[in-house]
Amino acid sequence: MRLLHLVNGGEDLGRSRWFWIGFAAVILALVALPLYQTEFEASNASYYLLNIPLALGLSMLWGYCGILSFGQVAYFGIAGYAYGVIAGNLTETSWGPLVGSVGGLLLCAAVGAIFGYFVFFGRVQGWIVPILTLVFTLLLETFLGQTAGYQWRIGAVQLGGYNGMTGIPPFQIGNFIFQGYAFYFFALSLTVAVYFISRILMNAHFGKIMIAIREDVLRTETLGYDVRFYQLGVFVLAAMLAGLSGLLYVQWGNYITPSQVGLLPAALPVIWVAVGGRNRLLAVAIATYLLNWINYTLSEAGNQYAPVIMGALLLLVMLFFPRGIIVAIAELRWPWRRDVTPVSVQDRSA
Repeated sequence: MRLLHLVNGGEDLGRSRWFWIGFAAVILALVALPLYQTEFEASNASYYLLNIPLALGLSMLWGYCGILSFGQVAYFGIAGYAYGVIAGNLTETSWGPLVGSVGGLLLCAAVGAIFGYFVFFGRVQGWIVPILTLVFTLLLETFLGQTAGYQWRIGAVQLGGYNGMTGIPPFQIGNFIFQGYAFYFFALSLTVAVYFISRILMNAHFGKIMIAIREDVLRTETLGYDVRFYQLGVFVLAAMLAGLSGLLYVQWGNYITPSQVGLLPAALPVIWVAVGGRNRLLAVAIATYLLNWINYTLSEAGNQYAPVIMGALLLLVMLFFPRGIIVAIAELRWPWRRDVTPVSVQDRSA
């Protein structure tokens, strides 16, 4: 009962019976989608899902805890390159991809913990954090771009500079390789699991502390909470979720380049979260899926308008929908809508 209470808490969209019926219907539709698609189309559908963990991590960090970060794609790249190096050097064993996945997540956690320690325990002011995370991302992109020489080889794996790392092994457990349809179901399962875990966390006491920190850091400290510890905790969690998206990306495409951690990719997660509604996890997940679908579809057609559309959406949100477009749509007075999600202090002041 306690778990059901946390799942059905008020810190996300939807709590009614009809909401959960609709939610289950959408999940069943996503499960059935490959029945009407080719394996190539199912692989493309996996791409729309794999960035959702990254966006959910940024939502918890920014929307619930009030810490804006442009550095999530840095952990995306760290996990992707770490996986490529580890799995690429363990091709003789079927467990190499699993070891590479664990290694990539642990490296993200370690880098996030070190970076976050100096930021939060050093009492860096909030407005400086986005700048520091962006600088960290651009430095990582610059470094990875300079690794084109033969000397930039780790074991049997060449980092590749701006040409990127290619031939990255797909994910497998034992002798079962996750490709095509199998990878789609793997990505869908992970995404749904991450969403529910994130929802439970934000409805639990941990989430309440995050919201308290966002609203008033000093008051939260006077209540006896070590604000720096909680900020570091959510920062590391967001780094690991970004790393999970990076793992899924390299397992999907079998390559990664420094451009994946450049300036534009650093801004895109902020747009996904802002368009959805930064303190509503489900809205963020929906916006991330839809915007990735739009971006991929336009890119596949050779259209160069995707960055313009993303920028226009961000401007639209800033001017007219400060709480997010998906949240604004969800909170319209639909005839069948009976549940009203409590509005936070930040929402009332938006």
